Amino acid sequence: MNRAQRNSILCPNCRKLISADEPRCPHCNTARPGAWWKANAWTRGFSDPDQIIRVIIGANIAMFLLSILMNPRSAGFSMNPLYFLSPDNQSLLLLGATGVYPIERFGRWWTLLSANYLHGSILHIFFNMMAFRQLAPLIINTYGAYRMLIVYTLGGVAGFLASYLFGIPFTIGASAALCSLMGAALYYGKSRGGTFGTAVYRQIGGWVIMLYVFGLLMPGINNWGHTGGLVGGAIIGFLVGYHERRRETLAHKMLAAACAGATVVVLLWAAGSGLYYRSLM
Repeated sequence: MNRAQRNSILCPNCRKLISADEPRCPHCNTARPGAWWKANAWTRGFSDPDQIIRVIIGANIAMFLLSILMNPRSAGFSMNPLYFLSPDNQSLLLLGATGVYPIERFGRWWTLLSANYLHGSILHIFFNMMAFRQLAPLIINTYGAYRMLIVYTLGGVAGFLASYLFGIPFTIGASAALCSLMGAALYYGKSRGGTFGTAVYRQIGGWVIMLYVFGLLMPGINNWGHTGGLVGGAIIGFLVGYHERRRETLAHKMLAAACAGATVVVLLWAAGSGLYYRSLM
């Protein structure tokens, strides 16, 4: 390996191969891309698309396992796959389920964020995370990793805020955040146009139609949360812009960091307070 190969790095912003000595990335104009605070494993992990996807999936799995372990005797072990490994509603309430009941009775507005990381059964989390694993790379490729995190976080909050305003008493699940990714993808496809944009719009549009058909046929589906997430995602996608119109900026990174920080704080509070109140029962 020659010296030039040893000094090559992936730009921490656009992930293209460059020299570590470049004062600015020739592809995205990021200043000092080889600086240690930009190239070390911790900061690189935040801009690594696969790492962000794994962290979000991991957080969902961790909260699901905690919701089961808080009251394992009440977890559903029914032969019906729809209810297999279902945490009880009390555990979900303690860990941050949202809706009219938690917000108006207990003032738990922070549950608009925490509810995105709670699920009602093993099938619920499996299908949501499978859909996320398919959708997230598309949004990352078109918007960037930071903007994907912004859409996912704020769109999920928008979805549950809509369901609260329309009177849904108790609700959980990542589907509001997933619908926000769909909304951002629909906006991108319609705005970009052309062969690729049209293909994205039609594919995601088909997913949305199937989602609403499923929501009308199955009881207990929060269609208001889906609608709020879808509309919120499209609006956020318009506001933050996508790669072909606007590169990710420092403002995007700061907002993404705020979303990540708020999520960590809320989930830690949900887990800590949930375990505390469970211990008093």
